[in-house]
Amino acid sequence: MKHWLFALLLLPGLALATTPVKAPRVSMETNFGTLVVELDPVHAPQSVSNFLAYVRDGSYNGSLFHRVIPGFVVQGGGYNGQYQPLPTHSPVKNESSNGLSNVRGSLAMARTQDPDSATRQFYFNLQNNSPLDGSSGQAGYTVFGKVVSGLEVLDKIAAQPTGDSPQIGASDVPQTPIVLQKVTI
Repeated sequence: MKHWLFALLLLPGLALATTPVKAPRVSMETNFGTLVVELDPVHAPQSVSNFLAYVRDGSYNGSLFHRVIPGFVVQGGGYNGQYQPLPTHSPVKNESSNGLSNVRGSLAMARTQDPDSATRQFYFNLQNNSPLDGSSGQAGYTVFGKVVSGLEVLDKIAAQPTGDSPQIGASDVPQTPIVLQKVTI
């Protein structure tokens, strides 16, 4: 019997069945409504694993959407309710060449100028932002999921007035705090 199984494994063109990777869904309850995102562990395994680590440890709960630029992005996950930076895990390798694009409703990792610097901050694209994908050998911003429910919540968030915040040194901070109240798988 062992020889028969071994012979089957050596047959050219024989495809062994594989179990497809299930795309996890994450619910993000905010004070403006609930978003549900579907993550893509096939195309962005490190980014998805990183994001889920913060979801599992509960540290996104009570964090803020601290950057809102209408017609561009809504960014969050990095600050608590007092606009203090939250602790981070190690940065993840940039996966922006994964074939996923920064289109309306996609979820991507925020980072600094260093392509491999993404930690806990993420953003939602409010429109098609394909220039963020990178090109000509330049690293872009890693897309790792998409909104499957609640796109109208992002539009409501994007309509909120913003202003200067000396606490984080930015001019696109919502004047009314937009809180990620609870984030669960």
